[in-house]
Amino acid sequence: MKILLSDGNIQEIENDISALRHTCSHVLAQAVKRLYPETKLAIGPSIDSGFYYDFDRDGGFTAEDLDAIEVEMKKIIKENLKLTTYTKPRAEAIEFMKSKDEPYKVELIEDLPEDAQISFYEQGEFVDLCAGPHILYTKGIKAFKLTSIAGAYWRGNEKNKMLTRIYGTAFFSKDELSDYLTVLEEAKKRDHRKLGKELGLFTIMNEGPGFPFFLPNGMILKNTLIDYWRQLHTREGYVEISTPMMLNRELWETSGHWDHYKENMYTTVIDETDFAVKPMNCPGGLLVYKNEPHSYRDLPMRVGELGLVHRHEKSGQLHGLMRVRCFTQDDAHIFMTPEQIPSEIKGVISIIDEVYNLFGFKYHVELSTRPEDSMGSDEDWEIATQGLKSALDDLGLDYIVNEGDGAFYGPKIDFHLEDSLGRTWQCGTIQLDFQLPMRFNLEYTGEDGEKHQPIMIHRVVFGSIERFIGIITEHFAGKFPTWLSPVQVSVLPVSEKSFDYSKSVYDKLKAVGIRVNIDSRDEKIGYKIREAQLKKVPYMLILGENESSNGNISVRSRDKGDLGASTLDDFIVSIKNEIETKGQN
Repeated sequence: MKILLSDGNIQEIENDISALRHTCSHVLAQAVKRLYPETKLAIGPSIDSGFYYDFDRDGGFTAEDLDAIEVEMKKIIKENLKLTTYTKPRAEAIEFMKSKDEPYKVELIEDLPEDAQISFYEQGEFVDLCAGPHILYTKGIKAFKLTSIAGAYWRGNEKNKMLTRIYGTAFFSKDELSDYLTVLEEAKKRDHRKLGKELGLFTIMNEGPGFPFFLPNGMILKNTLIDYWRQLHTREGYVEISTPMMLNRELWETSGHWDHYKENMYTTVIDETDFAVKPMNCPGGLLVYKNEPHSYRDLPMRVGELGLVHRHEKSGQLHGLMRVRCFTQDDAHIFMTPEQIPSEIKGVISIIDEVYNLFGFKYHVELSTRPEDSMGSDEDWEIATQGLKSALDDLGLDYIVNEGDGAFYGPKIDFHLEDSLGRTWQCGTIQLDFQLPMRFNLEYTGEDGEKHQPIMIHRVVFGSIERFIGIITEHFAGKFPTWLSPVQVSVLPVSEKSFDYSKSVYDKLKAVGIRVNIDSRDEKIGYKIREAQLKKVPYMLILGENESSNGNISVRSRDKGDLGASTLDDFIVSIKNEIETKGQN
């Protein structure tokens, strides 16, 4: 396809979906200005899932407005307007946008250098401040859909005015659009906020925006994940610690967080001293290492911490368990000698691979390099980056390099997992750090009897346990594997006559550690089965007079339907094996 660049040149690029979607955002803005000319324009970029445009209009927009806007967009596309581009000097561009009464565009231009040439794109009567690129004609948009409305602060700053953001998507063909919309509809059904309420997992209350409350079923799920994490890390030679949630300013100045991360931290004053609630666990882990002397024989030292951290997120960015203000980070810090770097990184990758495979996730890997706002020497950064790169190369893992996206103290490897709907989530990370051990004056006695500085790995597997719960809730559509399910078995008496037998079955299952409930309500069995299905319970035991007299059970599977009759002992052996092996047989 051909795309139009801001310098006026035309370039041939195969299937540039970004240019297509960017052009669709301009068509959206043009349609809005035709229908609601009093609306002020903000910004309208293409994004991974489509595009959006931010508008300032009294009263915002409704779902009915979106229908009207879509109709107008189709008219604009049918008009087959040609896109042209030109530039203006900064001062002239400001006056131009003032004449159109577009204050947000004026502000954007005023932030640019005085000698800048400002590029504009024009289609028909519509002109927009834009760096491009775009497709050549509006008729090149073959399939699009406006998908949702949201609030968005101007320039992402909660102190600024709240604008209305209209989201949409566009594809090269109607079939691609249809497939995407099908996935989008399925995603709505799987929304972890909806399922979290239905399954009694968690809630967010007005008294604590961004601070999740875990309900009884959610705590079972969370604790089961933590138990699995502990078993895995005990097997791999990790020890576990717990460090304070609040530490003084001096610590955070030493770690660099006070200078590089303070805007995301919650602070207070205790005994006339500045304190901060920890946004990360690592400084506390460094103090634990420093608490006693170490020899090279102690290394590698693998230290895990399930630490509750707090980070200030803007209210408009909060989203269920996916974006919160406090979460449990499944941290671990590994202290090691330079020679141990490759083997330790490979060990962490092996753990991450094992966990993601257990949950059925595919994943891809990114290597993120030094950001502009960083600490340390060029030499240390080069050694650290090459250490991560060598481990990935030795393992034969495919990866892409994400330039400039490392942590301020070191490069990192990020693991982006793919769920059952094909969406990607960044969860696991491995960060190699020369800086914090140096800043905290960490030492170990080497084989030569001299003092040396250890190297440190920061790593998480789940990332945030809360966010991971949100991800797997949507991945499994609430149908958690048996080992994870808050309720693993529902005992369903057919009538009051079979209640005593049902209670004895319930007691026996509970005694052997199976998470079980009993539905003793005076309801028809069909209703009870539907209720258990809605609660996504893996197994239902239907117990009537026949089962009571024969001393057996009738088993129904959430996923496979009626499994027929069985003895209770055989069922216990089967389900316990499924739980213990985590369904990996």
